[in-house]
Amino acid sequence: MPTPGKSSSLELARRVLGIEAAALNDLASRLDARFDAAVDLLAKCKGRVIVAGMGKSGIIARKIAATFSSTGTPSLFLHPAEAVHGDLGAMVAGDVVVALSYSGETEEVVRLLEPIKRLGLHLISMTGVAASTLAASSDVDLDVRIAEEACPLGLAPTASTTVMLALGDALALALLDRRGFTPEDFAQLHPAGKLGDRLRRVGQLMHTGSDIPRVLPTTAMPDVIYEMSRKRLGVTAVASPDGKLLGVLSDGDLRRLLEKNKDVLHLTAADCMTTMPVTIDGNELAATALRTMETRRITALMVVDSTGRLEGVVHLHDLWTTGLV
Repeated sequence: MPTPGKSSSLELARRVLGIEAAALNDLASRLDARFDAAVDLLAKCKGRVIVAGMGKSGIIARKIAATFSSTGTPSLFLHPAEAVHGDLGAMVAGDVVVALSYSGETEEVVRLLEPIKRLGLHLISMTGVAASTLAASSDVDLDVRIAEEACPLGLAPTASTTVMLALGDALALALLDRRGFTPEDFAQLHPAGKLGDRLRRVGQLMHTGSDIPRVLPTTAMPDVIYEMSRKRLGVTAVASPDGKLLGVLSDGDLRRLLEKNKDVLHLTAADCMTTMPVTIDGNELAATALRTMETRRITALMVVDSTGRLEGVVHLHDLWTTGLV
């Protein structure tokens, strides 16, 4: 039961979320040309993006640096206190610094200003006080002021760190868009875990070489059925001697043929195959293969190169390894 005279946990949670949502909406309404200027500086960066902050702002800075790195912008977090005790070497000519301090007067962050200027680095800050030392020393100061913290005591950084985090995401994603960063680029940076599995390529999953169920157009149907059974994918490619894909035959095709014509054993693969089959490029993402299979209601895709030559076959079962199914 709630303590008499105090809000229930549910009421407090709604208040916290309402304050933080309002802070984000206010931030969005205030964004101006300074945001574009910050993106311009980041886009022209020849080195790394160094993100710095102390305390809770430092935790947010770590996440922002990680977001930059995962979206194609080399970045690292620099702890201001450790920097002035020997880690200043992490900053080199060509870097751009993004410094977080709501007051703009955090002692450890302000102490970074001298080496930043000495190295000739551009500085982007996130502060809630435009007249602060940090804001005044920056090439671009991004306004993250809030009306109030969500903390009932008005003390713990809550809404202020939320807007810093969201603004960091906005910078990283605007930069991603500016640079034309693609899902393929993203896949290169996320080879492991569930996310990496989702971004695996068809070429990494497909059956190749002798594992491809394949027959010639002149292959008799008994041998076609044997090839399908032997390779256990429920489908076979029909390809010319030089490897060009001509058609496919699936278990479903066989069932439909038997319903129409009880005697198919005297026919050839060319007589029974589905021409103009659905294909995919080996460089496509596994997610694209799954979407195609679901849309076309099929369980396998033939993988071909730009000339139509058969390179492999990817089956729905293969996508289980990606966690997509």
